[in-house]
Amino acid sequence: MPPRRHIEMLDADLTPDEIITKVLASPHTRLPLYRGDEENILGVVHAKDLLREVDRLVRGEDGSVQSIKDLDIVKVAMKPYFIPDTTTLDEQMREFLKRRTHFALVVDEYGSLQGLLTLEDILEEIVGEITDEFDVVQKESGLKRAENGDYLVEGQMTIRDLNRAMDWNLPDDEANTIAGLVIHEAQMIPNEGQAFSFHGFRFEVVQRRENRIARLKMRPL
Repeated sequence: MPPRRHIEMLDADLTPDEIITKVLASPHTRLPLYRGDEENILGVVHAKDLLREVDRLVRGEDGSVQSIKDLDIVKVAMKPYFIPDTTTLDEQMREFLKRRTHFALVVDEYGSLQGLLTLEDILEEIVGEITDEFDVVQKESGLKRAENGDYLVEGQMTIRDLNRAMDWNLPDDEANTIAGLVIHEAQMIPNEGQAFSFHGFRFEVVQRRENRIARLKMRPL
């Protein structure tokens, strides 16, 4: 599940021009729509629905390019689908098929947004990574090989993605990302330059942003 911090969202208060530009620039076809606070989810915007509405405003009866300023993104958005974070993958896959949808927002017991889940995420747990032209760019940027043989890893890269890419067996019981694993094992938020050895690897913090590990250097021991 991509956590909340990694979810790309649309602000309903953006201008129509800004909304169109952001949707076109996104690698995702569905974007949660919020207003004011990111917890205040109004709906989910599908790029195709936005395109249909723009087409109606521009090419419909009495339409013109200037009519885009009348775009109401809230009316374009689909009703959000929320699921509890205790839902099992098997149960959720059946719900996706039943509802004929494959995008859900995950909330905790207090109703706070935790992340999002797609049918593709579930299928990848069964058959392995499913990539397209956008996934290739993102995954290559999360893992790079240095000249000395070390691996430069983005802190937000998931342990499962790294294990699959490198055929490693780092544990993911206590953490979802590589940065989370280092913080869990170190029992602290390390500073840049600090290094640790565990699970057969050496981890060195290359970049830290506020209270977040942004980049790590790794090598098998």
